Amino acid sequence: MEKRGSFGSRFGAVAAVGGSVIGLGNIWRFPYIAGENGGAVFILIYLSISFLISIPIMLSEFSIGRSARRNSMGAFAKLAPGTQWKWVGYAGILTAFIILSFYCVIGGWAFEFFKESVFNQFQGKTPDQIEASFKSFVACGWRPIIWTILFIIASTAIILAGVQQGIERYTKILMPILFVLLLGMAINSLTLEGAQKGITFLLKPDFSKVTGSTVLQALGQSFFSMSLGMGAMITYGSYFRKEEKMMKVGALVALSDITVAILSGLAIFPAVFSFGINPSSGPDLVFLTLPNIFSQMSGGHLLSIAFFFLLFIAAITSSISLLEVIVAYMTEELHITRKRAIAYTATAICITGSLCALSMIPNSILTIDRKTLFDLCDSLSSNILMPLGALFIVLFAGWILSPVLLRNEMTNHMQYGIRIFPVIRFMIRFVIPVVILLLFLNQIGLFSKLP
Repeated sequence: MEKRGSFGSRFGAVAAVGGSVIGLGNIWRFPYIAGENGGAVFILIYLSISFLISIPIMLSEFSIGRSARRNSMGAFAKLAPGTQWKWVGYAGILTAFIILSFYCVIGGWAFEFFKESVFNQFQGKTPDQIEASFKSFVACGWRPIIWTILFIIASTAIILAGVQQGIERYTKILMPILFVLLLGMAINSLTLEGAQKGITFLLKPDFSKVTGSTVLQALGQSFFSMSLGMGAMITYGSYFRKEEKMMKVGALVALSDITVAILSGLAIFPAVFSFGINPSSGPDLVFLTLPNIFSQMSGGHLLSIAFFFLLFIAAITSSISLLEVIVAYMTEELHITRKRAIAYTATAICITGSLCALSMIPNSILTIDRKTLFDLCDSLSSNILMPLGALFIVLFAGWILSPVLLRNEMTNHMQYGIRIFPVIRFMIRFVIPVVILLLFLNQIGLFSKLP
């Protein structure tokens, strides 16, 4: 078995974990979810949930990973030998694979839109023409597959170099670039005429719009954005140095995640309001609405290039964490070389990703009950596997894992965070499982069936 890698510094750990959690969930998903749920009030709820719910789940995964120094499956097998808890690890690996299958397709779309931006192909097009062009691209078949494969190659090239020289090295470069680009776009957006309406929408809470659905949507977004319940944080936690202060890493990662989400909102909503676009445009906001806005803006060509490059960076830093979940398992448990593990995984993802891309073709046979394979992978992972994975992880951390071991991992053997640890453990044992269960029941549509 190859020598196990580790992160060389706190900045490297924060950049790597931050790269995992800061992805399409922040830049693609967050703006339209916030737009559909009242803007500022949604963000306020989202902030509260991220610190009260998501950080303790993340710390649970970190603790499991670092204490075992193993991959997602291996960690459960080591900490609870002879039990069935290892299947939680297997489920995390499966979840990572399923997510990658459709995630790489969206990454390919970002690749395609970046190319179109470079050649200024949005300029002069009407909204209908932009929509027709996107639908034509998705329905083409071979073009999305090519971009999907190129995206996978770019991701695998990074993790091929290992933990420090690959994941840590490139995320330390890419994450600052992402922040600078996003900050620049936000500043530019704030200078537009009518931007004040977008700022008000984003930052002035209207509590009359708060419903049970708003809270659950905020919970789901925080959950999705933080990459919880799929083994990624367990795997990355296993690469932490023993002296690393996990609470500080978790807080910094959560703060980075929230900052990027808000900056995305500041980059998008002032422009949306400035050009009279409905802020609740849904998933189309990034791939259909924004190109229309860029085509009308002064300097829109350069902004379009910057934005879709930004989207590509966000996608690739998240995809490498998902790949690492699978590769770490294969190298440590199946005892094959890292190169072979990456080659096998990339080949499998190319096949499933291509099938997901082909399922988007009109009247494709790759549909079940009118849902494309792409939609099924998204729904299965986000609505079922991730919530259940996180539920079992916090149950394991709170009720199965030794309280002393959990305390020592989170407090670095009583060096810091001693007072807050009992609160975190209480949340992990009693509060968070109930919250996740409610999220899961909402996601599968149980609440919508109630009178």
